[in-house]
Amino acid sequence: MNTIDLIIFFVYLIGITIFGGSFYRKSKTSSGFTLGNRSIPSWAIAMSIFATFVSSISYLGLPGNAYLSNWNAFVFSLSLPIAAIVAVTIFVPLYRKVNSPSAYTYLEQRFGPWARVYASTMYLLTQIMRIGTILYLLALTIHSIFGWDIAVIIIITGIAILIYSMLGGIQAVVWTDAIQGLVLITGALICAGYILFNMPEGPGQMFEIASENNKFSLGSFGLDLSKSTFWVVMIYGIFINLQNYGIDQNYVQRYIASRTDREAKRSAFSGGMLYIPVSLLFLFIGTALFAFYNSGAAELPSRLQDATQSDAVFPYFIVNQLPVGITGIMIASIFAAGMSTISTSYNSSATVFLTDYYQKYFKRTASDKESMRVLYISSVIISTVGIIIAILMINVKSALDAWWKLSSIFSGGMLGLFLLGVFFRKKNVIGAIIGVISGLLVIIWLSMSNLFLGPEALGNQFHSYLTIVMGTTVIFLVGFLVSLVNNGKRTKGEW
Repeated sequence: MNTIDLIIFFVYLIGITIFGGSFYRKSKTSSGFTLGNRSIPSWAIAMSIFATFVSSISYLGLPGNAYLSNWNAFVFSLSLPIAAIVAVTIFVPLYRKVNSPSAYTYLEQRFGPWARVYASTMYLLTQIMRIGTILYLLALTIHSIFGWDIAVIIIITGIAILIYSMLGGIQAVVWTDAIQGLVLITGALICAGYILFNMPEGPGQMFEIASENNKFSLGSFGLDLSKSTFWVVMIYGIFINLQNYGIDQNYVQRYIASRTDREAKRSAFSGGMLYIPVSLLFLFIGTALFAFYNSGAAELPSRLQDATQSDAVFPYFIVNQLPVGITGIMIASIFAAGMSTISTSYNSSATVFLTDYYQKYFKRTASDKESMRVLYISSVIISTVGIIIAILMINVKSALDAWWKLSSIFSGGMLGLFLLGVFFRKKNVIGAIIGVISGLLVIIWLSMSNLFLGPEALGNQFHSYLTIVMGTTVIFLVGFLVSLVNNGKRTKGEW
């Protein structure tokens, strides 16, 4: 990298770290650390929700996915309006009424402590996979620039983000998210424009090459459930986004941190909607990169022509093709996306540790000093495990696909339990327990079929994206039906 680019990159990293740490005085209490004393404006929370959606999984994963295949991943974004509308009308008012820093207090109110433990455990597993995926993608970028060892980069990056997220709490997370959201959008726009207007025969050539190779396709509209068709991705998107809005601590914590109900609704909706055009921009970049390197404008090294290296094409382009100064901005914007999401996961996971475990089962009357100690220790634990997962992800074919598959498995269908609590008003604990057990068995069957039963097993006839769909559906339907059967048979402890 040019010296100017290095200066821009490191000045940004140092500046955002200092800025995040500057909120230390406002985050010295557990309330300030987890909810920001409910003094954060709605536009900042909206940008934070958007930044949580984006992350480096989108910034590098979406261009890598589009470069490798087509715009099938955009179908996921098209499902967002459905989830956003449901969030504004049902989820946000519900959590504002419960008024707890934890998203899983509601499940305990509906079904008992076991439901809270189940959902919070699944959430923590999902966050670990998310942190690992993003740390890997950030390390991949730096590796492309300097050639440094990916594992070393992962460790250093994870620790650096941990420090500023611990110092500033959720206020540091939200305000740095807002800044980094603007930076990443600006960087993506600059990059897309540069590729488009540097095609050898002009912008039209990019569209010609992309069309010839069917790069704008949203995927097959067939009904094959074993492939990522339009319908499979759409169904997956609806379920995973309902889960994001309805049961994900990252989002729920922001609903509660908002100053009013109206601001919470506005932030939830606008933050999600902003992701749609930005995700389209990332996919456009991936398609443009495919056209750029297939037009003769530049040569791609043989090591990056392997399908397993598609996520590394965008970082390579940034370092080797963009003008001086722009490269620094782009690298900073990629790190902006990753840092914002990882710091969010650190903060929300620490909040879950404190509210769902320590204060619930170890010390209900913990002092604020004790609570802060737990928040710090749990942040370190989640960071350490996330770093280990990131190292294990080295050399995956597509980080985006890996993340979608892992999140589908580890989410455990907990959305089904939440929906059962919302839409079935009678409290039948037995029905909920049987539903969860049934859903988990389906998830295990779908996830392990290839490993234990071979490629011809029935479970392998369904794409891995459908794991969360089937797990959620089984939990809800079985729980609903069992509850109906038990209707009128009120046994003490069941209703």
